[in-house]
Amino acid sequence: MRPEIAVLDIQGQYRVYTEFYRADAAEKTIILINGSLATTASFAQTVRNLHPQFNVVLFDQPYAGKSKPHNRHERLISKETEAHILLELIEHFQADHVMSFSWGGASTLLALAHRPRQVRKAVVSSFSPVINEPMRDYLERGCQYLAACDRYQVGNLVNDTIGKYLPSLFKRFNYRHVSSLDSHEYAQMHFHINEVLQHDLERALNGARHIDIPVLFINGERDEYTTVEDARQFSKHVGRSQFSVIREAGHFLDMEHKAASEDTRSVLLNFLKPTMREPRQHYQPVQQGQHAFAI
Repeated sequence: MRPEIAVLDIQGQYRVYTEFYRADAAEKTIILINGSLATTASFAQTVRNLHPQFNVVLFDQPYAGKSKPHNRHERLISKETEAHILLELIEHFQADHVMSFSWGGASTLLALAHRPRQVRKAVVSSFSPVINEPMRDYLERGCQYLAACDRYQVGNLVNDTIGKYLPSLFKRFNYRHVSSLDSHEYAQMHFHINEVLQHDLERALNGARHIDIPVLFINGERDEYTTVEDARQFSKHVGRSQFSVIREAGHFLDMEHKAASEDTRSVLLNFLKPTMREPRQHYQPVQQGQHAFAI
């Protein structure tokens, strides 16, 4: 399963690395949106869950992954800018669906508020409209470690908090990735955290009131950072919201264990293609060199 690879020019300002997993029999295309500091590799299991039922598009933000060599990193990128990049990608790939993970949900909601005409359904996973106490503590400590460029502390913070339920092998990959990022990536994440802590999330929520398509919110039963209860408050902001819970799963859902992967796949296909009755695929752990998680 090899993707078609392209680096796209976004309005002459950014270059965005993309992977397009084409499926000849698929009628619909879905774009996956990473969480902060993640790369296309973080969606390896999700691609297996969705392809070949869908054409699947992955991309790296201009400051991350394989987009990095094509950009100058002269200025920090806001969530609004990420939303406009997503809108350009939706148009380019004629995407019917979008799916976000973690803080990718903020830019996704901002983009959907523009009502892109092609998009029919959206999935927002491991995201919440509430900054609860565990999340606030995580963000504030992250802000401190990122500002100091303390790679050891940043790597351990992710694994000890939102990544606590990941298998040990994945934690090693995660630590290696997060602790080896460039300084501009740390500065970018520091900027995003400050945006969130200064109530920037409210802009995404206000915009969400304009979303007129079905949106499915998926959260892990054991995720104390973006909890099931907090996520259900999206019903106040998104008119056609739906909710699903992945049992015995934390923040990283389909990466954590086989049952969570199978349940996530079932929830996705039932929402995106409700008439389908596909057999479940076997969970396949991501191989070394293919893992980069979201903060």
